[in-house]
Amino acid sequence: MTQRVLVVDDDQTVSDVIRRYLENDGFQVSLAADGAAALAAVERQAPHLVVLDLMLPLINGLEVCRALRVRPDGVPIVMLTARGDESDRILGLQLGADDYLTKPFSPRELVLRVRSVLRRAGGATPPERPEALTDGNLVVHTASRTARLAGADLALTLREFDLLVHLMRHPSRVFGRAELLEQVWGWNFGDHSTVTVHVRRLREKIEANPADPQRIVTVWGVGYRYEPAHA
Repeated sequence: MTQRVLVVDDDQTVSDVIRRYLENDGFQVSLAADGAAALAAVERQAPHLVVLDLMLPLINGLEVCRALRVRPDGVPIVMLTARGDESDRILGLQLGADDYLTKPFSPRELVLRVRSVLRRAGGATPPERPEALTDGNLVVHTASRTARLAGADLALTLREFDLLVHLMRHPSRVFGRAELLEQVWGWNFGDHSTVTVHVRRLREKIEANPADPQRIVTVWGVGYRYEPAHA
């Protein structure tokens, strides 16, 4: 099945270049030039992924990201940000964007990032063997990509889920941020703050007190480790 990608950018030249590269790679591409048009297009077309510029007229990209993240379909988002807009990039990741690129960027790299996100979302991989990871009142089912805490469903983004599974599969092992970036995101380069933001978001969802985490523990100067509950 041809996968649908919605490209949201108010720069027509940028949009046309992205569309050409994605279409040459086999994707079906549609365009939107502002935030309002993007939200309408998502409702109408149900894309498999959204490439989203943050600087948009009418409704900015951060608000579009926030609106998409309350949808039940959890459409993956690859963010485009201007170089130097670190605060917006971090906020976009906190809102649930799955990946990002800073402008100017290589269109070919964007295609690879899109494929990577879709692959992790399950669109291009064979079904995973059934596996249940249990830690006290936290239960994660890898094949169905669902997680429950104390019997309540957890709303995890694509990357949050992958990060949680990776950490739970390696309890008490310390991972540096560069290691997690490579092993969870599949990047051998990139901004380590991406990992920091996702760890913070995960803690907000699985820790009784995110300010004093008991499951995802910081190892100062090294990285993070997952400590199973002792209950």
